[in-house]
Amino acid sequence: MALIPPHASNQLQPLLIKDDDRLALQHYAKNLPAITLSSREAGDLVMLGIGGFTPLYGFMREEDWRSVCDDMHLENGVFWPIPITVSVTDAQADTLKLGDDIALKTPDGQIIGILNVDSIYRPDKQFEAMQVFTTTDQNHPGVAMLMAQPPVNLGGKVRVFHDNGFKTQFGQYALTPQETRERFNQLGWHKIAAFQTRNPMHRSHEYLVKTVLELFDGVLIHSLFGNLKAGDVPANIRLKAINTLIYNYFVPDSIVHSGYPLDMRYAGPKEALLHALFRQNYGCSHLIVGRDHAGVGNYYSPFAAQEIFTQLRDEDLLIKPIKIDWTFYCHKCAGMASSKTCPHDSDDRVLISGTEVRRRLQTKEPIPETFSRPEVVAELYQWANQ
Repeated sequence: MALIPPHASNQLQPLLIKDDDRLALQHYAKNLPAITLSSREAGDLVMLGIGGFTPLYGFMREEDWRSVCDDMHLENGVFWPIPITVSVTDAQADTLKLGDDIALKTPDGQIIGILNVDSIYRPDKQFEAMQVFTTTDQNHPGVAMLMAQPPVNLGGKVRVFHDNGFKTQFGQYALTPQETRERFNQLGWHKIAAFQTRNPMHRSHEYLVKTVLELFDGVLIHSLFGNLKAGDVPANIRLKAINTLIYNYFVPDSIVHSGYPLDMRYAGPKEALLHALFRQNYGCSHLIVGRDHAGVGNYYSPFAAQEIFTQLRDEDLLIKPIKIDWTFYCHKCAGMASSKTCPHDSDDRVLISGTEVRRRLQTKEPIPETFSRPEVVAELYQWANQ
């Protein structure tokens, strides 16, 4: 039985340049006009490079940007829920014309790739904010990031030189879509669920994953390794905490633990769709979608990310959501449960959230075992007390 194919393609389409051509292109890029990418743009470029954004060819032209904002499809009809764009200042745009090659630099000044410009346009940021985030409130971190972007977008094909240190920093946990697919084949997995996390895993997360493992070959615990909002637990600490949980509380070879190089957008339902799409590229047949997936604050209802999947056509995505209800620790049940399995009232239930875990870390309040495993708590306190 074969793994699920990549999104809208029979094979992955990584845009990383092969070794034979890289040196010559890097030399060529040194003499090109250059723009410096934001952290979000650099992460998107790395995902394009490793094939995580198959079948995109690069940053979106105006017609694709507008079509994605309008109805979550590229102009050619391929499903895509969130614009993938790069922006420049008016002064930079004035120096460019269609057909130009420009060098793309990371925030620390390394040339990471080349963009061939075939679209120069001024996006309507208010329109994009409403379509993607359902709000123009700049207290929303994703909206704030969008509004802070320069005013002109460039579209066109990209050639990517390297992964911006992704492998160097995260080693065996920086698996590309090709590598996760190879790992799944080695393990003999075909029915694979992805678990998205930007937080250390607490008891509700553990319960979700173990519930799914009863019915699936395995689970890809897939952590966001890019930038987060202030107060979130950094990637290297989450990595250690999740490894501690896997080692102590999961059956060996039931989990593949890896990460991906994107910054968080906090786009709630639309980001859940993007999470599903690129997990299909990584070889997963399903995505676990729990409460407040990819949300922030009170901008989205708790299960909006589940409901949005009902808007899709069958051909939009092959990967399917696993929709799981509220989960919590119940004192009367003496264990983890969900709204579908626990008959007891709210007085007996301990609702667990990453927000509350972070708050307790910041205030140095105890984190009880009903929230997180003691080994995980120890890792988090060690970081919080540094």
